[in-house]
Amino acid sequence: MSVDSVDLQVDLGGIKLANPVVMASGTFGYGFDYEGLIDPEMVGAVCVKGTTLLPRAGNKPPRIAETPCGMLNSIGLENPGIDVFVRERLPRLRERGATVIANIAGDTIDEYAQIAAVLDAAPGVAGIELNVSCPNVARGGMHFGADPASVGKVVRAVKQATSLPVIPKLSPNVTDIVAIAKAAEDAGADAISMINTLLGMAIDIEARRPALGNVFGGLSGPAIKPIALRMVYQVAQAIDLPILGGGGIVCARDAIEFLMAGATAVSIGTGTFVDPALAMDVIDGIRDYLARRNLSSVSRIVGAAIA
Repeated sequence: MSVDSVDLQVDLGGIKLANPVVMASGTFGYGFDYEGLIDPEMVGAVCVKGTTLLPRAGNKPPRIAETPCGMLNSIGLENPGIDVFVRERLPRLRERGATVIANIAGDTIDEYAQIAAVLDAAPGVAGIELNVSCPNVARGGMHFGADPASVGKVVRAVKQATSLPVIPKLSPNVTDIVAIAKAAEDAGADAISMINTLLGMAIDIEARRPALGNVFGGLSGPAIKPIALRMVYQVAQAIDLPILGGGGIVCARDAIEFLMAGATAVSIGTGTFVDPALAMDVIDGIRDYLARRNLSSVSRIVGAAIA
């Protein structure tokens, strides 16, 4: 089969993607940090940097620590706030024709709803990813994502504030991620994004103190892939929503594993720091894999590994 005849289109909870590769929030900025290396309109979608109601300065430095097969980050949701995003960042992405998924976070459920209402009126937003799982902020974030009832409340509040597809991003730092996913589904989520980073730390033995200014940070990169893959596999069998799956993807083979584990689309994050053009290689690799096996559509391999 010719690679040109392979259909890579997918539907992520009502968001039509030209291909199943999404740039993960926080690693691709607003789509223009990699200008000249990768065009934001060429990937399935761009999950922009996490946005809050008001500007945030983020955590104190150091904010990044390299680890074997990954990295720790403790950025702390530094961003200019929702008004600046809508006024200055979003128009550039809209002009390029990029599919934009806005990632939002709040200290309270009402803040999530307020941000969602602003985005609902902003042309060019295809969907909303709810950051209820960030492990490196002092307020909001992970404390919502660790409890099924809290996740349900956030999803319901946002669904009432917007007609856009709502995609909660789940934390792996929980006892039962399936219970969290089911709560999100019951509350009306349109899709699930998973996973966010795992809580970790590093110590500077020369300085005799934690390597990160915030002590703890989120672990990402290839080190977390087996955990992420297992969680996607579990959740895919328990809910009827499409999944945006990721965690440690650094090649097309990794992405195909997530698709076979039940993900409808995949997200690429830390791997972009190593290879800025990784997303395009993954798209081409998925297409080549399907063509070699005479599979006409990427949907043919979604969930293929589920018994």
